[in-house]
Amino acid sequence: MNKGMSLIEILIAVTIFAVLGIITTSAIALTLKGSKKSESSLKVRENIGYSLSVIERQLRNADSISACNSTSVNYLDSLGNSASFSCIGNYIASGSAMIRLTSDEIAVTSCSFTCELGGSTSPSISVSLEASDAQSTGIDGASITISTKVFLRTY
Repeated sequence: MNKGMSLIEILIAVTIFAVLGIITTSAIALTLKGSKKSESSLKVRENIGYSLSVIERQLRNADSISACNSTSVNYLDSLGNSASFSCIGNYIASGSAMIRLTSDEIAVTSCSFTCELGGSTSPSISVSLEASDAQSTGIDGASITISTKVFLRTY
């Protein structure tokens, strides 16, 4: 009786381990890809949420809207100072100094302001933002769309 292994048995064992290695590597790669997309989505959502909350707070407490178009809104704050929000390139800016509200890691792909200034209701501004992760490209990049309607507290 021979107690050694034949060449065929060794080839079968190597093949089984190779297939298991490929399956394991694929599973790990998919997990990392999903984790990266989730992290990217969270980063975009937090950044756009912060920007929108600043815009909402400032506009809600504004005395009046002085000018409005699809990419910017100028208003007088509660102290009577002129202020603004603008969509510039791939970011959102605040004030005459054009201070960025969104980080460099976020690219604003769509931004619009729609004002309803007259009528019997309180003045309102609809804000719609769409942004994506500036470092991600293609299908892996997270894209978030968020919109709100802000009513001014002018009585």
